Amino acid sequence: MSGFKRSLSLNTTIALVVGGVIGSGIFMKPALMASQLGSPLLLISVWIVAGIITLFGALSNAEVAAMFPETGGQYVFFKKMYGDAFAFLYGWAAFSVFNTAGNASIAYVFSQYTNYFVELPHFSAAIEKNISIHIPLVGNIFPLENFGVKMLTVILILILTAVNYLSVAYGGALQRVLTALKAIAIVLLITGILFSGKGSMHNIVSSMPSMPHGWDLIGAYMAAIAGAFWAYDGWNNITFVAGEIKDPQKNIPKSLFFGLSFCIIIYVLVNLAYIYVLPIDKMAVSNFVASDSATVTWGLIGGGIIAAMVILSTLGAANSNVLATARVTYAMSEENRLFAWAGKPQKKYNTPGNALVLNAVWTIILIMSGSFDMLTEMLIFVSWFFYGMSGLGVFLLRKKMHDVPRIYKVWGYPIVPLFFVAFVAFFLCSTLYTDISNYRNGTTPLINSLLGTIITCIGIPIYYLSKKKS
Repeated sequence: MSGFKRSLSLNTTIALVVGGVIGSGIFMKPALMASQLGSPLLLISVWIVAGIITLFGALSNAEVAAMFPETGGQYVFFKKMYGDAFAFLYGWAAFSVFNTAGNASIAYVFSQYTNYFVELPHFSAAIEKNISIHIPLVGNIFPLENFGVKMLTVILILILTAVNYLSVAYGGALQRVLTALKAIAIVLLITGILFSGKGSMHNIVSSMPSMPHGWDLIGAYMAAIAGAFWAYDGWNNITFVAGEIKDPQKNIPKSLFFGLSFCIIIYVLVNLAYIYVLPIDKMAVSNFVASDSATVTWGLIGGGIIAAMVILSTLGAANSNVLATARVTYAMSEENRLFAWAGKPQKKYNTPGNALVLNAVWTIILIMSGSFDMLTEMLIFVSWFFYGMSGLGVFLLRKKMHDVPRIYKVWGYPIVPLFFVAFVAFFLCSTLYTDISNYRNGTTPLINSLLGTIITCIGIPIYYLSKKKS
């Protein structure tokens, strides 16, 4: 379908999984999750449960990816499962919500931590809050908030787009280097804290008196799961470049299994390191939990080291996402004239150049209009709806295409994909209920899950309009 050379090896695809997953989530979300749960043991369990569920979804997707190793990933899969209309809706949501918002949110954290070293310009609080855009039924957005951070984020997206525009090989090589450096830095963080002797293992079993119970605990646990899901997001990036992977029937399942397993282990160890030096009550109120943990271990210089590590980590994740997500936009162009321009490859460099440019433009719009929390919460809700539908599609394809040979079959069928689909359905319902409740209570200015749903549904009339024109 793509016409691109199969140049990505197993090592590169594992690097894409690890690099796409381990970004800013592990440095931004644990403190919020600790405040929601109030228990270090529950916090650790969230990372394990979310990782296993993500792995179940990834292995389910791997069966389909091995059957149809084409550039475009889930867009191609949904065409086989549900037809052109649903595939377009996914492609539209990928372009307008979770792929581009994911790129924006990861690059956003890069800029926030750069602000640790160089104070970026910003408007006064009065100007930031007085200039807003109201979205009916959803809430308010503040485009001038953190203006300097947003401008640096835009510059980063433009640079990474240019790198991947010029060469797939350049983008892949950059990803391998950044992932290797990121892995070394995280290992140093874990071992440096856990073997420092400056913490206490008693912190792991000491809970906050105010930790939730009963139904409140279930709601808090699901909210924490959402944060962990964002930290694990990006695992499906390799399915977007399946048409460019060597021996995809074997390398896609292997890279997903080994890559995600590595991420689960790292996430658990990093959280253990945080808890070892920060009691759960201090962790819950920390603005930069990784830097605060390093400060306990190494003093003030530790904050600077961790800030540099986060910059490195988010740079690798942002590059991985920019490289991979444009492939979905590219794949949409083949059967939809509204995206025809995006389907024209850059002839000189043999890359999906126009799709990269289009993604960059919309990503910049999201950066300027949104905040970090808005972007992450919006994209998780929409992306996990489609993850659930892809897991359900495994059952449909087993029935519709039972004669098609499968080099790889999802382990534990039908229990693994069935459990995955059921959990996603429960997660989506509880998230929507919580978001609406928080908006009514004045806790948040936006119903982020509803905003993502509205943007996604805009794709329905766009699809039928484009089909009529075709």
